[in-house]
Amino acid sequence: MSERGTGTVLVVDDDPTNRLLLRRGLEREGLRVETAADGVEALERLARPGIDLVLLDLLMPRLDGHGVLARMRADAQLRHLPVIVVSGADETAEAVRCIELGAEDFLPKPFDPVLLRARIGAGLSRKWLRDVEQDYLEQVGLVVRAAGEVEAGRFEPTSLDAVAARGDALGGLAQTFQTMAREVRAREQRLERQVGALRIEIDQARAARRVAEITETDYFADLQRKAASLRSGERGTEST
Repeated sequence: MSERGTGTVLVVDDDPTNRLLLRRGLEREGLRVETAADGVEALERLARPGIDLVLLDLLMPRLDGHGVLARMRADAQLRHLPVIVVSGADETAEAVRCIELGAEDFLPKPFDPVLLRARIGAGLSRKWLRDVEQDYLEQVGLVVRAAGEVEAGRFEPTSLDAVAARGDALGGLAQTFQTMAREVRAREQRLERQVGALRIEIDQARAARRVAEITETDYFADLQRKAASLRSGERGTEST
């Protein structure tokens, strides 16, 4: 996510001179600029992440600006990307059509550079705010999922590291989940060790009981007497 007031602008115009002038002007404002010569090239570039705002001409070969707007509006990943249309068609009806197709703004050519910079700055700020909101909602989703995993005993504390790094209430909630999960896991490990020790004691007691059951029988006592008699006989033989 770009910092507020910065970003990458995609300039879409079939006129190489216009592309060059717009690139130089925007780069002087500290913006990163990429270009496309028509709508097809623009959509190919937009298929990859990294563009924060589109500066779009209308009259272009292969796929014009209207076509680009329609494709972007139909794409869930692109429909919220800000688009400023810059066109030589200075007509209210044309501007309305572009806005209806999803454009955020419309500037007729020749445009005022100061006004264009202001519109681009406003568009990038709105994009940044939406990115922040989207990131927050995604992290809220991680916390909600973690709640279910804690209840099911499947929660992994490190899964919330990124959320816990936040300095707000959501970050504090994530830290609480992590602390609770680690305490529960530590208690479980202590209990497992105690159960293991208890099992050893039980096994030892069972073994002792089995030995006692064997040694306390008449049969075992008779064997002991016979063994003692044999040992006495062997000692008598040795003495003679």
